[in-house]
Amino acid sequence: MIGDAANAHTFVDAFRFIGDHPGFLATKALEQLELAGAALGIALLVALPLGIALGHLHRGSGIAIGASIVGRALPSLVLIGVFLTVLGIGFVNNMVALSVLATGPILTNSYDAVDGVDRDVVEAARGMGMSRAQLLRRVELPLAVPLVFTGIRVAAVTVVATAPIAAIAGGGGLGDVIVNQASYRLEGVLGASFCVMALSAAVWVALVAIQRILSPRGVRPVRVAETTESGREML
Repeated sequence: MIGDAANAHTFVDAFRFIGDHPGFLATKALEQLELAGAALGIALLVALPLGIALGHLHRGSGIAIGASIVGRALPSLVLIGVFLTVLGIGFVNNMVALSVLATGPILTNSYDAVDGVDRDVVEAARGMGMSRAQLLRRVELPLAVPLVFTGIRVAAVTVVATAPIAAIAGGGGLGDVIVNQASYRLEGVLGASFCVMALSAAVWVALVAIQRILSPRGVRPVRVAETTESGREML
């Protein structure tokens, strides 16, 4: 009973810490988003065009699968430590390390998305006289958007949730609070951790909204109940 009461008190103190330091935590959250956004941007510039090109050519499945395996197998601390010896402490080191983590899901999903487009649809478009560039732009990419964005969402949330580890190498952000219990005490560590969870969820929701805007109407998930001729409801 005493332990449960102490735990409840700690959680209350964590939320009180958030309420008492909103500006400070918001600044740290923006630092974390800046780092995560830069890392995700690099991963997108490298992995997205490569995955789309390989998927369009139906080649390089080993590269896509290998990137996913490597991205998941390498611990974040190891990557930060490796780049620490080359790039030193600070923003650039952590940005590069986190971008490696983000590359795997983006490359794999973009490849699978384009490579997996229905061949009958592609052949029909080709029969209408479309060039390879037109096929990619007008047929394959629009149909691939949902799966491509799934990879981007996974990469984005992974990077945002992992970025606090970068604080050990001068990465800043909410990790500065999480790794410094001596200064911010347990309630500060928990409060910053809750902020990381909220930040990750917000990024996920934002990317889902962007996906719905960019997805062609025909491939968006249907949320409104429809009634078939037999009278059964389909969701």
